Amino acid sequence: MLDPALAGLLTGLSLIVAIGAQNTYVLRQGLLRSHIGPVVAVCAISDLALIAAGVSGVGTLVDQAGWVLDTVRWLGVAFLTWYAVGSLRSALHPETLDAPAAGVPGTGESRAVVLGKTMALTWLNPHVYLDTVLLLGSIATAHDGSGAAGIDGRWWFALGAGCASVAWFTSLGFGARLLAPLLSRPAAWRLLDVVIAATMLLVAARLALG
Repeated sequence: MLDPALAGLLTGLSLIVAIGAQNTYVLRQGLLRSHIGPVVAVCAISDLALIAAGVSGVGTLVDQAGWVLDTVRWLGVAFLTWYAVGSLRSALHPETLDAPAAGVPGTGESRAVVLGKTMALTWLNPHVYLDTVLLLGSIATAHDGSGAAGIDGRWWFALGAGCASVAWFTSLGFGARLLAPLLSRPAAWRLLDVVIAATMLLVAARLALG
């Protein structure tokens, strides 16, 4: 049990711990203390679903569905560009950058809007299908066969990868408040929005270039 689960945990962390559009957004919501619980839940549950799909063999379909990935790719490019423009607008207007006071949740966007953006950043990225479904699913086949408690080793691998995902998003979202003192001034939020915009545009460019 330990080897497949540990392998899944380490593989999951290696794929998910990276600067990207989704992680950047989770960090920002954590700093704002705005709907962070639902945001973390959406990201973690989505990852669990994708991991399960990969381990169950859906990766073969993903590998053959080139037109689907192309469609997702261009929708992702459009969304990320739109989001980056919004972040730049926020950076140019200091009155929109008031950081929330300690212990006071951030206000502004509704839960529906925040969750909509979270879903878009999670699912409109073809790399999530290639990495989490195809790559992770392929690695899991190395642990095929009966494991502890009669459970296929692939699913112990999936359990480890799922734990990595839940732990990462929970730490990133709820741990972001520790950085709040560093972002107590509007100028700091302006810089953060510029960094977010640059990250979104970089990811969009990488998607557009394939």
